[in-house]
Amino acid sequence: MKRSQLTGRFYIALGIIAFVTFAGLLGPFVFTRYDQLSVVGGLYDEPSGKAWLGSDNLGHDVFTLLMYGTRTSLFVGLISGAIATLIGVLVGTIAGYVGGTVEETLMAATNIVLAIPQLVILVLISVALDSRTATSVAIVIAITSWPWTARAVRAQASSVRTREHLDIARLSGASTFSIILRDVLPYMLSYVVMVFVLQVSSAILAEASLSLLGLGPSNGTSLGMMLHWALAWESVRNNAWWAFVPPTVMLTLVAFGFLLLQSSLDEVFNPRLRRESPRKRRKAAERALAAAAAATAAGRRA
Repeated sequence: MKRSQLTGRFYIALGIIAFVTFAGLLGPFVFTRYDQLSVVGGLYDEPSGKAWLGSDNLGHDVFTLLMYGTRTSLFVGLISGAIATLIGVLVGTIAGYVGGTVEETLMAATNIVLAIPQLVILVLISVALDSRTATSVAIVIAITSWPWTARAVRAQASSVRTREHLDIARLSGASTFSIILRDVLPYMLSYVVMVFVLQVSSAILAEASLSLLGLGPSNGTSLGMMLHWALAWESVRNNAWWAFVPPTVMLTLVAFGFLLLQSSLDEVFNPRLRRESPRKRRKAAERALAAAAAATAAGRRA
């Protein structure tokens, strides 16, 4: 990836993600004065010097919960995104490269999972869990969100397997695993990176949806759980905007940052979507006009 190909959107997305990551990783240790379970006030106390974003329904510091909740949501998103991407890339690559009965079987299983609404599966599995930790919630989201990745990667792998360098590798006696690892996956690396970014964003929003239903991590705070308790204790009716606006803004920033990053990476990796700067377009137009003028002059001399 060349630096000149990176657009302003990439740097904006990188800045947003860096801010959210900094808040989630270092916020609980650098900026918070309380533990996430510390009671610092009463029911929905207004923001003050004691509690910068006020208190929630149990008197907890909302700012402290926001830092811890951001860390939990990012953890769920990264773990779930990594697992879902791994499963989807594995299934899609094997199906696309091997083909035949293997491809039909794997794609049939993928289509069956896709046919069932994801939220229904998430709710049923989450209800069945005895203890919902952040890790278990991430795994549940991952095992229900990999199919669309598998379908997309399978199409990419199918187009790659017909290339000449793969025929040479097969004729040289290389194993299927070796060919996939050394010759197929490198050609799809940019696509896999974009898929991972989308999976992380989707997982964070899926966790928030589960938490709104009261099925989020039970051993900690997440942005979705903050919204769940804010709705359950009628923070809107009590005009306690500080209980629901901060987690909503943070969730919006997270989703927007990752989606903007995926869009900017797609623009870099896909030449057809790449936008040239006005200066480059002007220079290209000047070169085209100069070439046309030179061709006209040459024609007259002839």
